Amino acid sequence: MKMTLYQLDLPLAHEFTIARESISVQRSLIVELEHEGISGFGEVTENRFYGHTLGSISASLEKTQHLLGKCLERSPEDLWNVLKVAVGFDRFALSAIDIALHDLRGKRLGVPTWKDWGFRWKDTVQSSYTIGIDAIDKMIAKLAEQSGWSIYKIKLGTDNDVQIVRQLRKHTDAVFRVDANCGWTAQETIDNSKVLADLGVEFIEQPLPIGACRDDKLRVFNESALPIVADEDCQVSEDVVRCVGLFHGINVKVCKCGGLTPALAMLRQARRLGMKTMVGCMVESSVGISAAAQLLPLLDYADFDGALLLRDDPATGVVVDKGLVRLSSYPGCGAVLDRIRAASFCIAEADTTTTNIVDRNNLRDGGRS
Repeated sequence: MKMTLYQLDLPLAHEFTIARESISVQRSLIVELEHEGISGFGEVTENRFYGHTLGSISASLEKTQHLLGKCLERSPEDLWNVLKVAVGFDRFALSAIDIALHDLRGKRLGVPTWKDWGFRWKDTVQSSYTIGIDAIDKMIAKLAEQSGWSIYKIKLGTDNDVQIVRQLRKHTDAVFRVDANCGWTAQETIDNSKVLADLGVEFIEQPLPIGACRDDKLRVFNESALPIVADEDCQVSEDVVRCVGLFHGINVKVCKCGGLTPALAMLRQARRLGMKTMVGCMVESSVGISAAAQLLPLLDYADFDGALLLRDDPATGVVVDKGLVRLSSYPGCGAVLDRIRAASFCIAEADTTTTNIVDRNNLRDGGRS
């Protein structure tokens, strides 16, 4: 089996701002695992908040080379713990290769990944579209540009959060969800929840910092007028139990937990514990979005708009059309990388010494995979 890594700078359609940062370009790493002409793709994005660069992720993936021969003999679930040790507990690298393995398995079997897991694609929920922090008039313009969605997720964490939601509410009757990205205190959360509930907000995602004390989280859980969904507080499998009684639901990010294998386990566990389930995304290409979408049959809430925030997408796969998730015609996770298009985003000087990084010329000569 051959592994190829693609380090890409993905330009955004608009600068995207959350409570802690703004970006206009998203750095992404796409992993291709190829065997006998069949390719499986995985993706993670660089994330300095969690301490992961393209260089560190690529270096971790290099450590899995000696295990690639076993990838055809064992399922991704069986290999996950072995790969976890090999990458030195780098969950972003682990996620990239785990997604690629699920995709390759599905393509070799000729079935979509969700069907390989035994799911039925019936009555699945719709995705939200995210409006990043900006001047209110620009947020209204972004809403108008993406009109027709049933659900919008609004990034908050400013000095005028309630006013933002008030103004946006004048322009749509859609459901709102808000994400403070750790930007509020307990009292702000409780106070804001009462107003936001009257403005048609469905829930609040991660209002308190990760380091907030248990008493503050418990107080918000008990006194908020809206359900509270954990994001930064629920990164890995062990966090699910810790969230019980402090959050009403969890938002699983595939890249943060280490791939589709642990994401599947986390969602099943949360459902057994009576919690609401959500899967979110980063700003990423259709490779990452298509993988996350395989989990949709287990979800109460979905946020799969990451590829729509890009100016151009180097891949095709699952399509999110005004919130409706349309499956790909390809098996596995359903994504295919367009190497010619990806060439225009390839980082000229790779942030690693690995020999598996492809350069622009190789991409252009490679055609479409």
